[in-house]
Amino acid sequence: MRGVSSGGRCWDGWFPVITWAEWCEARRVASGVALQRGKGPAMQVFAETQRLVLRRFTMADVDNLAGLDADPDVMNFITGGIPTPRDEIKTEVLPAFLAYYERFDGYGEFLGWFHFRPREGGSLDEAELGYRLRKSAWGKGYATEGSRALIRKGFTEFGVQRVVAEAMAVNLASRRVMEKAGLTLVRSFHQPWPYPIEGDELGDVEYGDELGDVEYGLDKADWEQQDRAGPADPG
Repeated sequence: MRGVSSGGRCWDGWFPVITWAEWCEARRVASGVALQRGKGPAMQVFAETQRLVLRRFTMADVDNLAGLDADPDVMNFITGGIPTPRDEIKTEVLPAFLAYYERFDGYGEFLGWFHFRPREGGSLDEAELGYRLRKSAWGKGYATEGSRALIRKGFTEFGVQRVVAEAMAVNLASRRVMEKAGLTLVRSFHQPWPYPIEGDELGDVEYGDELGDVEYGLDKADWEQQDRAGPADPG
């Protein structure tokens, strides 16, 4: 996640996020990401939480994604703050997202996206979790809320046996989301990255002498034990 499908039922893909608050305005806009909760007749919903709707992307989401990737703080641990060109989003990024739907097969304010899918070349019962949210949505528990919803859906409906996620070791905010979603640290490692990002080689002092990247994981049995223990901090 420098930054899922199973059997006959498809769960692989990227999901935009929206929230309830701006639904009246958003009814006039077609988008496809993490939105504040609301529902429109054309929206293909994958999962919902108390505050969020996770739905499929559409080609109308070009400006949403361009705005998301234009924020240097959002892109800090991904490209070192370099924005993604709008043309690249329109001709490469968004078509790649939409291709997942073909391969496996009025909203609210746009907040960002989640992905929940098999790793490249990995087992179909292991899902990789990822997310990218606008800075205005940080610190409100949305990343944790959306992650928990996807994890629950994967374990209870789609035969997922393990969920994994990756981040830079110095990306403490993303690591805390993983931990609040129930994942635990598995390993630190280093992978080549095309963008120079401070902290890519060594890790953060708070987490000890780690390599540049970390992997977190959660098995279904451990999730079931957490779920029986009762609701956790909302994030």
